[in-house]
Amino acid sequence: MSVNGVTGGSNVYSTTYAAQSKNTETKSEAKTETSKGTTSAGAVYEPSGETAKTTKYKPDTNMIAKLKADADARTSQLQSLVEKMLTKQGQTYGNANDMWSILASGKFTVDPATKLQAQADIAEDGYWGVSQTSQRILDFAKALTGGDPSQIEKMRSAFEKGFKMAEKKWGGSLPDISQKTYDAVQKGFDDMAKEAGLTVED
Repeated sequence: MSVNGVTGGSNVYSTTYAAQSKNTETKSEAKTETSKGTTSAGAVYEPSGETAKTTKYKPDTNMIAKLKADADARTSQLQSLVEKMLTKQGQTYGNANDMWSILASGKFTVDPATKLQAQADIAEDGYWGVSQTSQRILDFAKALTGGDPSQIEKMRSAFEKGFKMAEKKWGGSLPDISQKTYDAVQKGFDDMAKEAGLTVED
């Protein structure tokens, strides 16, 4: 074996190795380029940077205060009207409970001016009429819950409990206008639930 054969083989080896190395580098670069440009078929988690939005409901304290103040003023006005009427007839009452029991008994006469005022107050568009009273109750429920639809049934239950308490204080079934108001409030709660996409039982 000649030295040239060995050295010649060495040259062949060197040339072949260099060519293979270069070929491997080219394949590696191509593979790197491919991996940079595409993603694998598997699931890739990419955080969006956005957090899930949750609605926070809180009571509308301004509306609650306004509704309470309005109700207190109107109730005082009604009590004053009844007190004046009863005083003219020589009757007195000690507190609001007495007023309701006297009214429920029907043992009084009403002067024309008081009758006109009462009729205006309980007319359909009057302050104590079905429409305005039911709307105030619903507004109060919304204000207390901040409009949280998950609280609709809780507010409905509270309303029903209050209505039963009023019947007890009255001494039996409330007047027809009260039942109509009750029905209007129940419909209002149903509408609120439907609007929120909740199921309403019939």
